[in-house]
Amino acid sequence: MSTLQSWLDEFEELGYPTAGAAKVIPQDGDDGADTGLVVFQLTNAPTLAYLQPEMSALEWHVTMEAREAPATMNPATVLSLAYELTIVSALGSFLQTKSRDYMLQQRPD
Repeated sequence: MSTLQSWLDEFEELGYPTAGAAKVIPQDGDDGADTGLVVFQLTNAPTLAYLQPEMSALEWHVTMEAREAPATMNPATVLSLAYELTIVSALGSFLQTKSRDYMLQQRPD
C-alpha cells in the first residue's frame, strides 16, 4: 500500500487538477497480502472508479461502480465527466508503467 501511495503522490505532483480524488484503500490479495486498491471518486457522476492490476499481465484495469439509477447530465457536466475519465485513464497508464518498472527491478540479474 505504501508503494501505491507513493505512486499516487507522484502522479498528483504532475499537476492533474483532480488527481487528489484518488485514494489507496486496503484490499486482500493472494495469500492474504495487503495489496491495496486505488479508488477514484468521480465528482461529476455519482460513482467510483476502481483501479487494480491484473498481475498475470501487469496490466491495470478500471472498474466503474454500478449505479441503481440512471444519471442525467447537461452537456457541460458530461464534458467535465469526460475530463475526469481522461485523468482516470492517465492514472491507470501511469500506474501500469510504474508497476512494470517495479517488477523489472525485482527480477534477479
